[in-house]
Amino acid sequence: MPGVVSITTTKRRRYLWCAWWTGEPTRAPFRKPDAFSGGARTLEEARKQAERAAGQPLREVEAIWARAFIRVQAGQPPFVDKKERSRREEPPPDDKRQKRRRFVPSVAEPDTCPFVVLGLPRTASPDDIRRAFRRLALETHPDHGGDAASFIRVTWARDEATLRAKRA
Repeated sequence: MPGVVSITTTKRRRYLWCAWWTGEPTRAPFRKPDAFSGGARTLEEARKQAERAAGQPLREVEAIWARAFIRVQAGQPPFVDKKERSRREEPPPDDKRQKRRRFVPSVAEPDTCPFVVLGLPRTASPDDIRRAFRRLALETHPDHGGDAASFIRVTWARDEATLRAKRA
């Protein structure tokens, strides 16, 4: 009986192969592969590695078997039925586009101008806005010893100034 190999891509854009030569993979109970590896750079390299491990030519089968083995290695069930998948997924939002929450200055300062926050004239170009934001981000970012509220304010100023510069 010829063996089989299932090949799929990984998150790191490499190829994972799983080979069965003592018997075909089974769904229930899931039959783990006789050998596997996940570092091949090309599909052909993965196939050659699998055949070298098996010591015989292998017939390629669907990638679902290799993906099922990845799930088993992660401690999950090998296959997920469609009903269970739809129950786990969140319902789609009302608006198809995800709206990004924007920082709006507090009511105490309704006349806040983004260009003033960035220290720029109202005629600043998008490149000037970008340079001013980067300079202020280094000063205000919490990872660099700054304050989170001031960094949020500078980020809002950059977004708002960029929008206004594009409109003009």
